Amino acid sequence: MARSLFILSFSSLSLVSSGPTMDADLELENYMSSLMESDKSWESLSASYSGSKDIERKHVSEGNNGVTVSMVSLDSILPDDILDKIFSFLPIASIIRAASVCKVWYHIIHSMRFIWANKLPQKPWYFMFTSNEAAAGYAYDPVLRKWYNIDLPCIEKSNWFVSSSNGLVCFMDNDSRSRIFVCNPIIRDWKRILEPPGVVFPDYSSLAISVDRSSHRYTIVVIKSKQVPDDFSQWDFSIHRYNSERKSWESSINMVLPGWRGGDESVICNGVLYCLIHSTGVAGNADLRHRLMMYDISVTTPHVSSMLVTKPVPCSLTCGRLINLKERLVMVGGIAKYDKPDIIKGIGIWGLDAGEWVEVARVPHRFFQGFGELDDVFASSGTEDLIFIQSYGATGLLVFDMSQKQWKWSAKCPVTKRFPLQLFTGFCFEPRLEIVS
Repeated sequence: MARSLFILSFSSLSLVSSGPTMDADLELENYMSSLMESDKSWESLSASYSGSKDIERKHVSEGNNGVTVSMVSLDSILPDDILDKIFSFLPIASIIRAASVCKVWYHIIHSMRFIWANKLPQKPWYFMFTSNEAAAGYAYDPVLRKWYNIDLPCIEKSNWFVSSSNGLVCFMDNDSRSRIFVCNPIIRDWKRILEPPGVVFPDYSSLAISVDRSSHRYTIVVIKSKQVPDDFSQWDFSIHRYNSERKSWESSINMVLPGWRGGDESVICNGVLYCLIHSTGVAGNADLRHRLMMYDISVTTPHVSSMLVTKPVPCSLTCGRLINLKERLVMVGGIAKYDKPDIIKGIGIWGLDAGEWVEVARVPHRFFQGFGELDDVFASSGTEDLIFIQSYGATGLLVFDMSQKQWKWSAKCPVTKRFPLQLFTGFCFEPRLEIVS
């Protein structure tokens, strides 16, 4: 739809001094189509985006039967605010290509007139790590159904912790759990955050970031969990919050969880931190396996009692993935067999509404079988209306549209599995041009 509108906007506004316009319109449409459908790598797209100041606009001066045809530039007819509106219908990759067409478009897209607040919400992209060690991979655009070869800044290994929000992605190393970076993977802007307080080598950690869409200020939360020495039933549990405006860590909370430990899953929705805690199999809670813990991070004076709000998950799960969809908490979970809690029999999606779990959907059997041999754990993330689900053992990527209740497979990833122990994982992020770390 966006592509059709873009091409239509140009072909319908072409003016001819004399003679037929069919060939001129066709040439322009073919030119724009080739621009939109180019299989360039993301690096070449970014290069043309950043270096397009010297590119002149294209003029067509030849038609059928020797008749001279002159194309009147679109920007000479339409005011900039109308051009802004046309650009607002384009996916992010097409906007970058449009900036390479001519100087005028470049300056419109880069100037303050092109306000992102007027941009229609972007469909999230999914970055898939295709190496067990290096942080190499491809990003999938569900609108154009294309994969782009992107080099992520900062991150060194694919097993790092990742969280994203409103265009920014946060990384934390998986060794000391103290090296934290924030970046925009589209424009490759990044910065390193101060090391968080607390234990340096926790047994379990999780990472969450929340970015304010209007002010671009952000909050980072790191949760650390470490076993109390010589007592497997007791686990130290701490929450550490970073404020980007003050550039400092604030309001650390420390407590002991009897019979429960932290995990690697957390998310922030509407000012509330949600995280999954795991049963240690003692203290009579061996059958519960998971619970949801909630804590209001907006409180100015944190207190342990304000975070002692836990809720059971809707059913026995092999794993759970917490997702922020338009400030609503959504969980994607592997549904465990009743008598074999480590065996997955399906995948469900639930939303938390007014403190109660509401089942949204379950992966249809034919799609569930499409994963092949699915382990009891898998990768899943999402934003806006899209949820991505991926098996660690293959490159198949399943996409669920919450608004349309529609399932579909992504376009085939350009990387295939080369050896049996090769693992794949990933995360989603919203592609944005204007936000910086």
